[in-house]
Amino acid sequence: MKTEFSIRDLASEFGVTARTLRFYEQKGLLNPGRKGASRVYSLADRARLVLILRGKRVGFSLDEIREMLDLEAITTRDPSALSDTLERFNERIAALHSQREDIDAAIEELEAGRIWLEDRLANREPSEEIKHRARAFEALATARMNVWTGASPEPGSHETQS
Repeated sequence: MKTEFSIRDLASEFGVTARTLRFYEQKGLLNPGRKGASRVYSLADRARLVLILRGKRVGFSLDEIREMLDLEAITTRDPSALSDTLERFNERIAALHSQREDIDAAIEELEAGRIWLEDRLANREPSEEIKHRARAFEALATARMNVWTGASPEPGSHETQS
């Protein structure tokens, strides 16, 4: 098993640029060794990079990620600092659960839309449930577009009806 990695190795493996890895080093997230002018990353650096990228995917800032990665500092802090860190973890977990619910709902609506389109392409009349969901999706999309564009609801739309 490989125990040392070049900047090119890690950039290629994780689909990031060498510039990204140097930026993470500048921010104190990675600390590669040196062989002459070349950076040499250890297994620990590689593991940290996995956690950095995962943290970024779920919405943590680089400062939050650095704090989480600095396990020694976390374990030696006073209890109030640990409580603050725990609170940030709990807030992020709650936000991710909310995002998951939104994503699940969006997938469900897109699948209903796909079924409707497939039925239309096959010249079949969609079920009443699919028609209802399509109308609900259209009303929701129109309402969101109106909010984003500042447009008024169209007469006869669901928003103007009680």
